[in-house]
Amino acid sequence: MVARQVNVLLVTIALQGHMNPMLMLAKRLVSKGINVIIATNNVASDRILKSSKDSTNFPTAQNTNPKPPGISLVFFSDGLSQEFDRDENVDSFIKALRTTGAKNLSILINVFTAQDKKFSCIIFNPFMPWVTDIAAELGIPCGVLWIQACTVYLVYYHYFKHPNLFPSIESPDEFLELPGVPVLKVTDLPSLIFPSSPSIFRETLLDFIQKLDKIKWVLVNSFAELEEEAVKSMACLHPIYPIGPLVSPFLLGEEESTSGSIDMWSAENSCIEWLDEKPPSSVIYISFGSISVLSQKQMDNLAMGLKNSNRPFLWVIKPPEKDFEKKGGELPATFLEETKGRGLLVRWCPQDKVLMHQSVACFITHCGWNSTLETVVAGVPVIAYPGWTDQPTVAKFLVDVLKNGVRMKVEDEVASSGEVERSIVEVTIGPKSEEMKKRALELKEASRKVVADGGSSNQNINQFITEIIGGSFLQSITEVEGKEIYENA
Repeated sequence: MVARQVNVLLVTIALQGHMNPMLMLAKRLVSKGINVIIATNNVASDRILKSSKDSTNFPTAQNTNPKPPGISLVFFSDGLSQEFDRDENVDSFIKALRTTGAKNLSILINVFTAQDKKFSCIIFNPFMPWVTDIAAELGIPCGVLWIQACTVYLVYYHYFKHPNLFPSIESPDEFLELPGVPVLKVTDLPSLIFPSSPSIFRETLLDFIQKLDKIKWVLVNSFAELEEEAVKSMACLHPIYPIGPLVSPFLLGEEESTSGSIDMWSAENSCIEWLDEKPPSSVIYISFGSISVLSQKQMDNLAMGLKNSNRPFLWVIKPPEKDFEKKGGELPATFLEETKGRGLLVRWCPQDKVLMHQSVACFITHCGWNSTLETVVAGVPVIAYPGWTDQPTVAKFLVDVLKNGVRMKVEDEVASSGEVERSIVEVTIGPKSEEMKKRALELKEASRKVVADGGSSNQNINQFITEIIGGSFLQSITEVEGKEIYENA
């Protein structure tokens, strides 16, 4: 027997919703003996490194005593200044990433190679398809971590491969039927395919789909039992490995002193003490993620609906931290006084711990895929209030396929205050509320089984590791400290 260390490079964009699935994948790989380096563009280096002291506790590659062992973090420049507004100038940002960023990532990989740290595989973010060219040039096998639903992946695949299947996206009442996907109205489709979205998104997704033949592994942050029909349908078109849910280990029942995820902002942990004082299944939790910003009308109606519901609520409202960041609507002037003692507003919170708290009754969510998986794993029913990108498709999936919540009816992207109140009533005490709660708990149980020994996601990640090490994968080696992969000489 000959021992050797197996190194895998994970490459992602420095956005919280993109970083966290990669980090959770890294933890899974490390738990099975793989050494992992996460590379990301350096715009968020200060914020991520500060966060790592509080939540992830992982080092930079220069640290000689990594905690947890086997994961390290490195940065490469995308060629733009720290002050450059990447959200507002997304076209320039993505172009800078695939030019200057690509050159700097290639240099970084060559530095590691010169230090005799060779990579068995590169796994990249789907919005960085140019990584396939770097991998091919360096002779390194590559894969992708699809960070959205398999259902959304299937829609994009057919949109770019078989556009004739799609109705006119100019007609909102048109329907689309694809194998493995619920019947979708045009308004349920991912917004990035619409002409109103920046063309750079469609160009990037098209580039990704065109490069699939160069990609050996498509890892999906989902699990077969959650998206059974979509997984079966997609597997017939291109091999995929559902390895999710890639969520905080705390959500999966593992005791941790911290959540183990990346927070770009300081979480207000005092909200947990506030939740401790509330009755079981009483609190409405509201969060729209790290990017979405509510308009003034959306903010007014949501506040009025919450006030009229007479329910306790925990509402995350993330203010802009820099002058150039997009500002959303403001709370009505009398809202705080009118709901005094009943609600709590925070700038950011430890979402995994909030969702696992017994006092939380439901989650009003934008339906980002990370938040969706977290609420599925926590067993919490949802009120879907989707915005853009994949969120309308996920909302449709949650309500019509998983049946663990309701979707707010909107007009011009805004739900009325009455609709907010109606949705809260329906999911908490309505005729189907008990059925939704039961379904949510069934999904929670299923999500834990798939990552345990013998579960479908655990088997898929074992198969992936077997393929990257080029030999038999020894399941029995499970210790993290000082771990090595062994294979026959």
